[in-house]
Amino acid sequence: MSPLLLFPLIILLIMEISFSFDNAVVNAKILERMSPIWQKMFLTVGILIAVFGMRFVFPIAIVAVTAQIGFGEVIHLALNDALGYAEKLDAAHPLISMFGGVYLMLIFLHFIFEERDTKWLHFIEKPLAKVGKLANLSYVLVGVFILVAAATFGQAHQLEILMAGFISMVLFMAVTALSSIFEDKDEDDKKKPVRHGWGAFALFMYLEVQDSAFSLDGVSAAFAVTNSVILIAIGLGVGALFVRSMTVHLVKTGKLAEFRFLEHGAHWAIGALAFFMLIGVSGIHVPEYIIGLIGIVFIGAALIHSHRLNKSELVASNAS
Repeated sequence: MSPLLLFPLIILLIMEISFSFDNAVVNAKILERMSPIWQKMFLTVGILIAVFGMRFVFPIAIVAVTAQIGFGEVIHLALNDALGYAEKLDAAHPLISMFGGVYLMLIFLHFIFEERDTKWLHFIEKPLAKVGKLANLSYVLVGVFILVAAATFGQAHQLEILMAGFISMVLFMAVTALSSIFEDKDEDDKKKPVRHGWGAFALFMYLEVQDSAFSLDGVSAAFAVTNSVILIAIGLGVGALFVRSMTVHLVKTGKLAEFRFLEHGAHWAIGALAFFMLIGVSGIHVPEYIIGLIGIVFIGAALIHSHRLNKSELVASNAS
């Protein structure tokens, strides 16, 4: 392969992994409750949806809606006029940021507002868990932000911004409700049973929508590396496959249980990503490498803290 093609592929691969490592951790928590056959579905059918659907088709659909041109015309533009397509995708960035940012922020808030036995950043997580007892607080907070963002945005796309935010919120509510339908209300939260059939399918759909939200910012950022939609789909697709394989590895090796704060670190990284996506609606752009580094810092800190606590508990156990 030509070095001119290999270099952007490597950059896209690294970018996808750095953006999505926190996604792998969160996904692993859900994937461990799915039967082996559905775990394989996540790596096969799921990856096709993730690569072709979200890294190629969805951005084209967004451009078609915002630029008000036909789907076929956008495909022709993407394949034959990459620069023109990139410009139209950049114009749609506020819409993409609103849709993805709202969904990811709801994931973060639902986690951080829930009362948990294990807490990582006690001084923040403990009071937030108490505040989170207020019914539907996360929806209220995000809903207010959507209204404010739409009210302060330019008249040209004000309605689209409003719709993108509320469609994202409704989608989150729908997939969460779909998953909860198959929940056993009497099951032990610490060891939930493996799901099969429709229950596993509900979790599968939850994971796919969640992955879609994670992919949105990465697709937009990818055009800073290359204008070729084919290279972007390949580079981000290989990265997505690696991340999904990492998710399965976390499940099979039981690392989530070993590193008890890893899930917390991942959700704080998600919260940071959502925040930067949402402020991007107003035109405030934060370089992608900074966003990626912040996520890595949260994940790394959670890993180190977990390891130190495990080590101190082992020493205390041996001493006794």
